[in-house]
This record gives sequence, structure tokens and C-alpha cells, in this order.
Amino acid sequence: MTSQDRTSPPQQQYAERSYRSPAALVGGALLLLLGLWLGGDALLRGDVHTKLTALFALLLGVPLVVAFTLRPLVRAGEDRLTVRNPFRTITLPWGAVEDLRAAFSAEVFTGGGKYQLWAVPVSLRQRKKVSRQAARGSAPRPRFGLDADAGPVPRAMADQTLDELREIKERAAHRESAQGEPVVRWSYAVLAPLVVGAVGLAVMVAL
Repeated sequence: MTSQDRTSPPQQQYAERSYRSPAALVGGALLLLLGLWLGGDALLRGDVHTKLTALFALLLGVPLVVAFTLRPLVRAGEDRLTVRNPFRTITLPWGAVEDLRAAFSAEVFTGGGKYQLWAVPVSLRQRKKVSRQAARGSAPRPRFGLDADAGPVPRAMADQTLDELREIKERAAHRESAQGEPVVRWSYAVLAPLVVGAVGLAVMVAL
């Protein structure tokens, strides 16, 4: 081994992970297609008042759909957790993360408050299903045959995701590069057309 090999920095052990809701992505895409189809038809065939109303409705509706379905994302890096919610992006160094919980919604807690993880929906129905499977799996099973133990019962998706995030947090929490304060940024690219659309639509309805 050469001296260059001995002094080179270690490679990153864990790749960055991203979490999104597949159901929200599919639902958002379908809503956008429906809205663009209806709005496009009004823009092409309607009179001036109808066209302006459709335009402002699209300016209001499209950002809302994007914000609540396509935009939410949780990205877990080696040094920080990035939470992209409908109207804000929160960057949390792992050292600032105190806890991650999932009751009726997934949340991350810091010394200054808590932030909801929109991209990690909590399904109570899925939890009940997993609990029933766990109850059936708790009974003794033969080692061989059709009723053989197939391994541990999987956890609900939200709980599994938070387990992974806690694991990354434990590895990184004491690293110097993972220290710092939370940074919150508003998504003006979503808010600006939404406000314009809301105001314009209110004016067109009032006329």
C-alpha cells in the first residue's frame, strides 16, 4: 500500500437516502392532468372572462397540488436531514435532531420545536394490518413445511422509515460536520403564483 493510499480519506459508507410518498406522487400527477385538461379547454374555448377565470384558477390550483403531492420529500444525508414540506424547506444538521416520532403523523423534534414530515405519511390502517400479522406470527411455527416461519413480520412503512432515520442520526449526531442550527426557507416559487391566483380568482368571481 502506498503512502497516498494510507492518507486518502475513507469513502462514504452510506449513500444519501430519499423518501417520498408514491401514492401522493400518483395522485398529484392525475390531479394535474385533470386540471390542465379542464383549464386548457376553458382557455381555448371560453370567452375573455372564462379564460381569465381559468388562468387564475390554474395559478391557484397547480401550485397547491404540487405543494401537497409532488413537492414533499425527506432526504437523509450523512451530515444533515432535509425536510421539504408543502411551503417550507427545513435543513436540520443531525446534531440538532433530538427525536423522530410517528403517532398520527411523522415528526422530527429539535431543541426549538418540531417539524412534520409530509413525505412520510402514517397509515393507521397499515399499522393495524401489521399488528394482526405480528399477532399471528407470535404463535409457535414449525421449522419446515408450508407453515414454517417466514421470518420477522415487516413493520409499517412510516415506522420502518423512522427506524432508518434514527439509525443515520445515531451514526452522525456526534460528528463535527453534523453540528449546527436548523435552517428554514419558505418556498416562494410555490407561494407567489398561489397568491396571484387566489387574488385574481377572487376578483374574477366578484365581477
